[in-house]
Amino acid sequence: MYAIFVTGGKQYRAAVGDTLYVEKLSAEPEQEVVFNEVLLVGDKVGTPYVEGAKVTAVVEKHGRGKKIIIFKMKPKKNYRKKQGHRQAYTKIKITNIEG
Repeated sequence: MYAIFVTGGKQYRAAVGDTLYVEKLSAEPEQEVVFNEVLLVGDKVGTPYVEGAKVTAVVEKHGRGKKIIIFKMKPKKNYRKKQGHRQAYTKIKITNIEG
């Protein structure tokens, strides 16, 4: 059985035992987090959320992704701008799906 839940403005498909990288959460490592905004559990589809459904996970670690380079240039105008970005993430392990 799997579930689709929402966190950080994105949707994730999860089954028990899966490891996911989600947008950074404020929980500490080894702490349990519960996601209540569940869109789908097994064959139940919510409108927009499934009543009483929740996904439980344990935070494994926090980190930052690979660096991406943003380079802007306007030809013949001597305009160049180089910028880097590393997105923060939280690695979680799904422990339970209810609903």
